[in-house]
Amino acid sequence: MADYDFSTTRLHVEADLAEGAEVALEGAQANYLRNVLRMAAGDGLLLFNGRDGEWGGRIAAAEKKRVTVACERLLRPQTPANDLVYLFAPLKHARLDYMVQKAVEMGAGRLTPVITRRTEARRVNLERMRANVVEAAEQCGVLSVPKIDDPVGFDPLLDGWDAGRTLVFCDEAAEIADPVAALAPHAGRPLAVLIGPEGGFDPVERERLVRLAATVRISLGPRILRADTAAVAALALVQAAAGDGRG
Repeated sequence: MADYDFSTTRLHVEADLAEGAEVALEGAQANYLRNVLRMAAGDGLLLFNGRDGEWGGRIAAAEKKRVTVACERLLRPQTPANDLVYLFAPLKHARLDYMVQKAVEMGAGRLTPVITRRTEARRVNLERMRANVVEAAEQCGVLSVPKIDDPVGFDPLLDGWDAGRTLVFCDEAAEIADPVAALAPHAGRPLAVLIGPEGGFDPVERERLVRLAATVRISLGPRILRADTAAVAALALVQAAAGDGRG
């Protein structure tokens, strides 16, 4: 990634990508290229769709409402989607946008809103979430766009939990105060990170988490963190101690 081209405009598209293929961009994407970036025929950009890798392309035509891009060469082959699952109690508006973007940057491969007893924002705008996921993927060189699940209730989530996937949740009362030591035995296993709502989990919910055999509890230190801050801290710890940041 050190040699990655971060200066060239990069767009996520739905169309199939292959050598010689032409991709027609309309609406917001065409307006962005033509009227915001002032790009014209002959200018280069990067395209990806989450299936066919990343392609270098060039604008073949820039019309008033449509921009046509010709795929020229494969720059990076498609990589598998990350296996890390990010579970979170939804927040409101800008803070949720931030949290979703950071989860993508930190390598989450699936995002699942979880409705807990203390969740305040119970209505989740999945389209807005997807827009934030795509924007983060475009800006950070991500090839596999994370999946977004429909919201799920806390109890149904744990009722159907896969015992083969370690569930990490932040608990100030964790028996092992060192989060790296707590996570080390789970390195290389399928992982999920659960971030609760503002105010924390209800006592009944916390008891269910503690009893779940697949659970590992980690401490984020002596300070009280907001949910969006805790998400970044927890994901960074998990990736560094047991995920794809170990190498």
